Amino acid sequence: MLSDGTDLQSRVQQLEKENRILKKKLARSDTTCLQLEETTRKKEALLRQVISELKESQANLEKQSYELEQTLTDLKRTQTHLVQAEKMSSLGQLVAGVAHEINNPVNFIHGNLRYVQEYAQNLLSFVQLHLTHHPNPIPDIQTATEELELDFIQADLPKMLDSMKTGTDRIRQIVLSLRNFSRMDEADFKAVDIHEGIDSTLLILQHRLKDKSESPAIQVIRNYGNLPIVECYPGQLNQAFMNILANAIDALEEANAKRTYQEIKENPSQIIIQTALVDSTWVKITISDNGTGMPESVHQHIFDPFFTTKAIGKGTGMGMPISYQIVAEKHEGKLYCFSTLGKGTEFIIQIPIRQKICQADPPIFSLVTASATSA
Repeated sequence: MLSDGTDLQSRVQQLEKENRILKKKLARSDTTCLQLEETTRKKEALLRQVISELKESQANLEKQSYELEQTLTDLKRTQTHLVQAEKMSSLGQLVAGVAHEINNPVNFIHGNLRYVQEYAQNLLSFVQLHLTHHPNPIPDIQTATEELELDFIQADLPKMLDSMKTGTDRIRQIVLSLRNFSRMDEADFKAVDIHEGIDSTLLILQHRLKDKSESPAIQVIRNYGNLPIVECYPGQLNQAFMNILANAIDALEEANAKRTYQEIKENPSQIIIQTALVDSTWVKITISDNGTGMPESVHQHIFDPFFTTKAIGKGTGMGMPISYQIVAEKHEGKLYCFSTLGKGTEFIIQIPIRQKICQADPPIFSLVTASATSA
Protein backbone atom coordinates (compact mmCIF):
# COMPACT_ATOMS: atom_id res chain seq x y z
CA MET A 1 0.00 0.00 0.00
CA LEU A 2 2.82 2.38 0.85
CA SER A 3 4.50 1.64 -2.43
CA ASP A 4 1.29 2.44 -4.33
CA GLY A 5 0.93 5.78 -2.52
CA THR A 6 4.54 6.69 -3.31
CA ASP A 7 4.04 5.85 -6.99
CA LEU A 8 0.86 7.91 -7.12
CA GLN A 9 2.60 10.89 -5.52
CA SER A 10 5.50 10.52 -7.88
CA ARG A 11 3.10 10.34 -10.78
CA VAL A 12 1.28 13.47 -9.61
CA GLN A 13 4.57 15.32 -9.30
CA GLN A 14 5.55 14.22 -12.78
CA LEU A 15 2.23 15.42 -14.16
CA GLU A 16 2.59 18.75 -12.34
CA LYS A 17 6.07 19.10 -13.80
CA GLU A 18 4.82 18.34 -17.29
CA ASN A 19 1.95 20.76 -16.73
CA ARG A 20 4.41 23.50 -15.75
CA ILE A 21 6.47 22.76 -18.84
CA LEU A 22 3.34 22.89 -21.01
CA LYS A 23 2.34 26.17 -19.40
CA LYS A 24 5.77 27.61 -20.12
CA LYS A 25 5.58 26.37 -23.70
CA LEU A 26 2.07 27.79 -23.98
CA ALA A 27 3.30 31.10 -22.59
CA ARG A 28 6.17 31.09 -25.08
CA SER A 29 3.70 30.15 -27.83
CA ASP A 30 1.41 33.03 -26.84
CA THR A 31 4.39 35.35 -26.88
CA THR A 32 5.40 34.03 -30.27
CA CYS A 33 1.80 34.50 -31.51
CA LEU A 34 1.75 38.03 -30.21
CA GLN A 35 5.07 38.69 -31.87
CA LEU A 36 3.79 37.14 -35.11
CA GLU A 37 0.62 39.18 -34.88
CA GLU A 38 2.64 42.33 -34.27
CA THR A 39 4.93 41.47 -37.15
CA THR A 40 1.92 40.78 -39.34
CA ARG A 41 0.34 44.07 -38.35
CA LYS A 42 3.57 45.88 -39.13
CA LYS A 43 3.85 44.11 -42.46
CA GLU A 44 0.20 44.86 -43.27
CA ALA A 45 0.73 48.53 -42.34
CA LEU A 46 3.86 48.61 -44.48
CA LEU A 47 2.00 46.90 -47.33
CA ARG A 48 -0.86 49.38 -47.06
CA GLN A 49 1.64 52.22 -47.09
CA VAL A 50 3.35 50.75 -50.15
CA ILE A 51 -0.02 50.29 -51.89
CA SER A 52 -1.00 53.84 -50.97
CA GLU A 53 2.29 55.16 -52.30
CA LEU A 54 1.88 53.10 -55.47
CA LYS A 55 -1.63 54.44 -55.95
CA GLU A 56 -0.43 57.97 -55.34
CA SER A 57 2.44 57.39 -57.76
CA GLN A 58 0.03 55.94 -60.33
CA ALA A 59 -2.29 58.92 -59.86
CA ASN A 60 0.65 61.28 -60.33
CA LEU A 61 1.72 59.41 -63.44
CA GLU A 62 -1.82 59.52 -64.81
CA LYS A 63 -2.00 63.21 -64.00
CA GLN A 64 1.32 63.85 -65.70
CA SER A 65 0.24 61.74 -68.67
CA TYR A 66 -3.01 63.69 -68.92
CA GLU A 67 -1.14 66.98 -68.64
CA LEU A 68 1.26 65.86 -71.36
CA GLU A 69 -1.64 64.82 -73.59
CA GLN A 70 -3.31 68.17 -72.96
CA THR A 71 -0.06 69.97 -73.72
CA LEU A 72 0.32 67.97 -76.93
CA THR A 73 -3.29 68.69 -77.86
CA ASP A 74 -2.78 72.39 -77.13
CA LEU A 75 0.39 72.39 -79.22
CA LYS A 76 -1.42 70.70 -82.11
CA ARG A 77 -4.31 73.13 -81.77
CA THR A 78 -1.94 76.08 -81.68
CA GLN A 79 -0.08 74.72 -84.68
CA THR A 80 -3.37 74.21 -86.51
CA HIS A 81 -4.42 77.77 -85.66
CA LEU A 82 -1.10 79.10 -86.93
CA VAL A 83 -1.35 77.07 -90.13
CA GLN A 84 -4.96 78.17 -90.58
CA ALA A 85 -4.11 81.82 -89.98
CA GLU A 86 -1.17 81.68 -92.38
CA LYS A 87 -3.17 79.77 -94.98
CA MET A 88 -6.13 82.12 -94.75
CA SER A 89 -3.87 85.17 -94.81
CA SER A 90 -1.92 83.94 -97.84
CA LEU A 91 -5.01 82.77 -99.70
CA GLY A 92 -6.97 85.90 -98.84
CA GLN A 93 -4.13 88.20 -99.90
CA LEU A 94 -3.65 86.27 -103.12
CA VAL A 95 -7.34 86.26 -103.99
CA ALA A 96 -7.83 89.88 -102.97
CA GLY A 97 -4.72 90.92 -104.90
CA VAL A 98 -5.79 89.08 -108.05
CA ALA A 99 -9.31 90.48 -107.74
CA HIS A 100 -7.96 94.01 -107.33
CA GLU A 101 -5.56 93.73 -110.28
CA ILE A 102 -8.29 92.32 -112.53
CA ASN A 103 -10.94 94.74 -111.32
CA ASN A 104 -9.21 97.96 -112.41
CA PRO A 105 -8.63 97.14 -116.11
CA VAL A 106 -11.96 95.34 -116.39
CA ASN A 107 -13.80 98.34 -114.98
CA PHE A 108 -11.93 100.56 -117.44
CA ILE A 109 -12.91 98.32 -120.36
CA HIS A 110 -16.48 97.89 -119.12
CA GLY A 111 -16.91 101.62 -118.59
CA ASN A 112 -15.61 102.49 -122.06
CA LEU A 113 -17.60 99.79 -123.85
CA ARG A 114 -20.73 101.91 -123.52
CA TYR A 115 -19.07 104.74 -125.40
CA VAL A 116 -17.58 102.34 -127.97
CA GLN A 117 -21.06 100.94 -128.60
CA GLU A 118 -22.46 104.44 -128.95
CA TYR A 119 -19.67 105.57 -131.30
CA ALA A 120 -19.90 102.38 -133.37
CA GLN A 121 -23.65 102.76 -133.68
CA ASN A 122 -23.23 106.41 -134.76
CA LEU A 123 -20.63 105.46 -137.35
CA LEU A 124 -22.76 102.63 -138.72
CA SER A 125 -25.76 104.95 -138.87
CA PHE A 126 -23.65 107.54 -140.68
CA VAL A 127 -22.44 104.92 -143.19
CA GLN A 128 -26.00 103.75 -143.74
CA LEU A 129 -27.15 107.37 -144.22
CA HIS A 130 -24.38 107.94 -146.74
CA LEU A 131 -25.30 104.79 -148.67
CA THR A 132 -28.95 105.81 -148.68
CA HIS A 133 -28.24 109.18 -150.28
CA HIS A 134 -25.34 108.01 -152.47
CA PRO A 135 -26.25 104.49 -153.59
CA ASN A 136 -23.83 104.64 -156.52
CA PRO A 137 -20.42 105.72 -155.15
CA ILE A 138 -17.31 106.11 -157.26
CA PRO A 139 -15.52 102.87 -158.24
CA ASP A 140 -12.76 103.21 -155.58
CA ILE A 141 -15.31 103.53 -152.76
CA GLN A 142 -17.35 100.68 -154.23
CA THR A 143 -14.26 98.47 -154.33
CA ALA A 144 -13.25 99.38 -150.75
CA THR A 145 -16.82 98.69 -149.57
CA GLU A 146 -16.73 95.23 -151.10
CA GLU A 147 -13.29 94.48 -149.66
CA LEU A 148 -14.38 95.59 -146.20
CA GLU A 149 -17.53 93.47 -146.41
CA LEU A 150 -19.41 96.42 -145.00
CA ASP A 151 -22.72 94.57 -144.79
CA PHE A 152 -21.14 91.90 -142.60
CA ILE A 153 -19.48 94.51 -140.37
CA GLN A 154 -22.77 96.36 -139.91
CA ALA A 155 -24.44 93.13 -138.79
CA ASP A 156 -21.57 91.65 -136.74
CA LEU A 157 -20.07 94.66 -134.93
CA PRO A 158 -23.07 95.26 -132.59
CA LYS A 159 -23.11 91.54 -131.75
CA MET A 160 -19.38 91.60 -131.04
CA LEU A 161 -19.72 94.60 -128.75
CA ASP A 162 -22.63 92.95 -126.93
CA SER A 163 -20.51 89.82 -126.42
CA MET A 164 -17.64 91.93 -125.08
CA LYS A 165 -20.03 93.61 -122.64
CA THR A 166 -21.34 90.21 -121.54
CA GLY A 167 -17.76 89.04 -121.04
CA THR A 168 -16.79 92.03 -118.90
CA ASP A 169 -19.99 91.58 -116.87
CA ARG A 170 -18.96 87.98 -116.25
CA ILE A 171 -15.43 88.98 -115.24
CA ARG A 172 -16.79 91.62 -112.87
CA GLN A 173 -19.06 88.97 -111.34
CA ILE A 174 -16.08 86.66 -110.88
CA VAL A 175 -14.05 89.46 -109.28
CA LEU A 176 -16.94 90.20 -106.91
CA SER A 177 -17.11 86.51 -106.00
CA LEU A 178 -13.37 86.45 -105.36
CA ARG A 179 -13.67 89.46 -103.08
CA ASN A 180 -16.65 87.88 -101.30
CA PHE A 181 -14.66 84.69 -100.82
CA SER A 182 -11.57 86.37 -99.40
CA ARG A 183 -13.44 88.92 -97.20
CA MET A 184 -10.10 90.51 -96.31
CA ASP A 185 -11.76 93.59 -94.78
CA GLU A 186 -13.96 91.64 -92.36
CA ALA A 187 -12.10 90.70 -89.17
CA ASP A 188 -15.12 90.69 -86.85
CA PHE A 189 -18.45 88.93 -86.96
CA LYS A 190 -20.48 90.21 -89.84
CA ALA A 191 -24.04 89.50 -90.91
CA VAL A 192 -23.86 87.91 -94.35
CA ASP A 193 -25.77 85.76 -96.80
CA ILE A 194 -24.51 82.17 -96.40
CA HIS A 195 -25.63 81.28 -99.92
CA GLU A 196 -23.46 84.04 -101.35
CA GLY A 197 -20.42 82.52 -99.63
CA ILE A 198 -21.22 79.02 -100.94
CA ASP A 199 -21.71 80.32 -104.49
CA SER A 200 -18.45 82.27 -104.34
CA THR A 201 -16.62 79.14 -103.16
CA LEU A 202 -18.15 77.06 -105.97
CA LEU A 203 -16.99 79.67 -108.46
CA ILE A 204 -13.41 79.33 -107.18
CA LEU A 205 -13.67 75.54 -107.66
CA GLN A 206 -15.45 75.78 -111.03
CA HIS A 207 -12.38 74.60 -112.95
CA ARG A 208 -12.54 71.28 -111.08
CA LEU A 209 -16.24 70.81 -111.70
CA LYS A 210 -16.21 71.29 -115.48
CA ASP A 211 -16.45 68.63 -118.17
CA LYS A 212 -13.11 66.94 -118.89
CA SER A 213 -11.93 64.59 -121.61
CA GLU A 214 -11.95 61.64 -119.21
CA SER A 215 -15.17 62.42 -117.34
CA PRO A 216 -18.37 64.52 -117.62
CA ALA A 217 -18.87 67.57 -115.41
CA ILE A 218 -19.64 67.08 -111.73
CA GLN A 219 -23.23 68.07 -111.09
CA VAL A 220 -23.78 70.56 -108.28
CA ILE A 221 -27.36 70.53 -106.98
CA ARG A 222 -28.31 73.48 -104.79
CA ASN A 223 -31.35 73.03 -102.58
CA TYR A 224 -31.26 76.34 -100.75
CA GLY A 225 -33.74 77.07 -98.03
CA ASN A 226 -35.00 80.47 -96.96
CA LEU A 227 -32.19 81.48 -94.60
CA PRO A 228 -31.86 84.76 -92.72
CA ILE A 229 -28.68 86.81 -92.62
CA VAL A 230 -26.17 84.96 -90.38
CA GLU A 231 -23.49 86.47 -88.12
CA CYS A 232 -20.14 84.80 -88.77
CA TYR A 233 -16.54 85.21 -89.85
CA PRO A 234 -17.33 85.13 -93.58
CA GLY A 235 -13.82 84.49 -94.90
CA GLN A 236 -13.16 81.65 -92.45
CA LEU A 237 -16.56 80.06 -93.02
CA ASN A 238 -15.90 80.18 -96.77
CA GLN A 239 -12.60 78.39 -96.08
CA ALA A 240 -14.52 75.59 -94.33
CA PHE A 241 -16.86 75.35 -97.34
CA MET A 242 -13.80 75.24 -99.61
CA ASN A 243 -12.16 72.39 -97.66
CA ILE A 244 -15.32 70.26 -97.57
CA LEU A 245 -16.20 70.85 -101.22
CA ALA A 246 -12.60 70.17 -102.33
CA ASN A 247 -12.65 66.86 -100.41
CA ALA A 248 -15.95 65.95 -102.08
CA ILE A 249 -14.44 66.64 -105.50
CA ASP A 250 -11.39 64.52 -104.60
CA ALA A 251 -13.67 61.65 -103.61
CA LEU A 252 -15.65 61.91 -106.85
CA GLU A 253 -12.49 62.05 -108.96
CA GLU A 254 -11.20 58.97 -107.15
CA ALA A 255 -14.45 57.14 -107.91
CA ASN A 256 -14.49 58.33 -111.53
CA ALA A 257 -10.95 57.03 -112.12
CA LYS A 258 -12.39 53.52 -111.88
CA ARG A 259 -15.30 54.18 -114.30
CA THR A 260 -15.58 54.84 -118.02
CA TYR A 261 -16.91 58.10 -119.46
CA GLN A 262 -20.18 56.39 -120.40
CA GLU A 263 -20.62 54.86 -116.92
CA ILE A 264 -20.13 58.27 -115.34
CA LYS A 265 -22.59 59.82 -117.78
CA GLU A 266 -25.23 57.20 -116.92
CA ASN A 267 -24.67 57.63 -113.18
CA PRO A 268 -23.30 61.19 -112.87
CA SER A 269 -21.12 62.42 -110.05
CA GLN A 270 -23.06 64.77 -107.80
CA ILE A 271 -22.49 67.21 -104.98
CA ILE A 272 -25.71 68.17 -103.20
CA ILE A 273 -25.79 71.31 -101.09
CA GLN A 274 -28.81 71.85 -98.86
CA THR A 275 -29.50 74.67 -96.44
CA ALA A 276 -32.31 74.97 -93.93
CA LEU A 277 -33.39 76.53 -90.67
CA VAL A 278 -33.20 74.16 -87.71
CA ASP A 279 -35.19 76.57 -85.56
CA SER A 280 -35.25 80.30 -84.91
CA THR A 281 -31.63 80.34 -83.71
CA TRP A 282 -29.72 77.76 -85.79
CA VAL A 283 -29.05 77.13 -89.50
CA LYS A 284 -27.87 73.90 -91.10
CA ILE A 285 -25.73 73.44 -94.21
CA THR A 286 -25.45 69.92 -95.63
CA ILE A 287 -22.84 69.03 -98.26
CA SER A 288 -22.98 65.46 -99.58
CA ASP A 289 -21.45 63.53 -102.48
CA ASN A 290 -22.00 60.15 -104.10
CA GLY A 291 -18.30 59.27 -104.20
CA THR A 292 -16.39 56.37 -102.69
CA GLY A 293 -17.22 56.99 -99.03
CA MET A 294 -14.81 56.17 -96.20
CA PRO A 295 -14.03 53.05 -94.16
CA GLU A 296 -14.50 53.41 -90.40
CA SER A 297 -10.73 53.33 -89.84
CA VAL A 298 -10.46 56.56 -91.86
CA HIS A 299 -13.75 58.12 -90.78
CA GLN A 300 -12.85 58.17 -87.08
CA HIS A 301 -9.66 60.17 -87.72
CA ILE A 302 -10.75 62.75 -90.29
CA PHE A 303 -10.69 65.62 -87.77
CA ASP A 304 -7.24 64.66 -86.41
CA PRO A 305 -4.51 67.15 -87.34
CA PHE A 306 -2.15 65.97 -90.11
CA PHE A 307 -4.17 62.80 -90.79
CA THR A 308 -4.52 62.21 -94.51
CA THR A 309 -4.95 59.32 -96.92
CA LYS A 310 -3.80 61.35 -99.92
CA ALA A 311 -0.45 61.05 -101.63
CA ILE A 312 2.50 63.12 -100.40
CA GLY A 313 2.27 66.61 -101.80
CA LYS A 314 -1.46 66.39 -102.48
CA GLY A 315 -2.87 66.51 -98.95
CA THR A 316 -1.62 68.02 -95.69
CA GLY A 317 -4.23 66.57 -93.34
CA MET A 318 -5.14 70.08 -92.17
CA GLY A 319 -8.31 70.79 -94.16
CA MET A 320 -10.77 68.99 -91.93
CA PRO A 321 -9.19 69.95 -88.56
CA ILE A 322 -9.16 73.59 -89.69
CA SER A 323 -12.79 73.32 -90.82
CA TYR A 324 -13.76 71.78 -87.48
CA GLN A 325 -12.06 74.59 -85.56
CA ILE A 326 -13.69 77.23 -87.73
CA VAL A 327 -17.16 75.78 -87.16
CA ALA A 328 -16.88 74.44 -83.59
CA GLU A 329 -14.54 76.95 -81.95
CA LYS A 330 -14.77 80.17 -83.94
CA HIS A 331 -18.55 79.96 -84.47
CA GLU A 332 -19.48 77.69 -81.52
CA GLY A 333 -21.30 75.43 -83.94
CA LYS A 334 -21.29 71.73 -84.80
CA LEU A 335 -19.64 69.81 -87.63
CA TYR A 336 -20.73 66.22 -88.28
CA CYS A 337 -19.51 63.70 -90.82
CA PHE A 338 -21.38 60.59 -91.95
CA SER A 339 -20.01 58.21 -94.55
CA THR A 340 -21.01 54.92 -96.12
CA LEU A 341 -18.26 53.03 -97.89
CA GLY A 342 -19.01 52.80 -101.59
CA LYS A 343 -21.98 55.18 -101.42
CA GLY A 344 -20.79 58.62 -100.37
CA THR A 345 -20.10 61.09 -97.61
CA GLU A 346 -22.16 63.79 -95.94
CA PHE A 347 -20.98 66.76 -93.89
CA ILE A 348 -23.44 68.71 -91.76
CA ILE A 349 -22.54 72.18 -90.54
CA GLN A 350 -24.73 73.76 -87.90
CA ILE A 351 -24.06 77.29 -86.65
CA PRO A 352 -26.04 79.82 -84.63
CA ILE A 353 -27.66 82.71 -86.47
CA ARG A 354 -26.57 85.10 -83.73
CA GLN A 355 -23.28 84.43 -81.99
CA LYS A 356 -24.31 85.96 -78.65
CA ILE A 357 -27.04 83.37 -78.01
CA CYS A 358 -25.13 80.19 -78.83
CA GLN A 359 -24.61 78.94 -75.27
CA ALA A 360 -26.88 75.90 -75.57
CA ASP A 361 -26.21 72.95 -77.83
CA PRO A 362 -28.19 72.91 -81.05
CA PRO A 363 -31.37 70.86 -80.99
CA ILE A 364 -31.35 67.29 -82.13
CA PHE A 365 -32.44 66.95 -85.72
CA SER A 366 -33.12 64.11 -88.08
CA LEU A 367 -29.91 63.03 -89.79
CA VAL A 368 -30.07 61.78 -93.35
CA THR A 369 -27.41 59.24 -94.31
CA ALA A 370 -25.09 59.97 -97.18
CA SER A 371 -26.40 57.06 -99.20
CA ALA A 372 -29.98 58.27 -98.94
CA THR A 373 -29.08 61.84 -99.84
CA SER A 374 -26.95 60.83 -102.78
CA ALA A 375 -29.34 58.28 -104.21
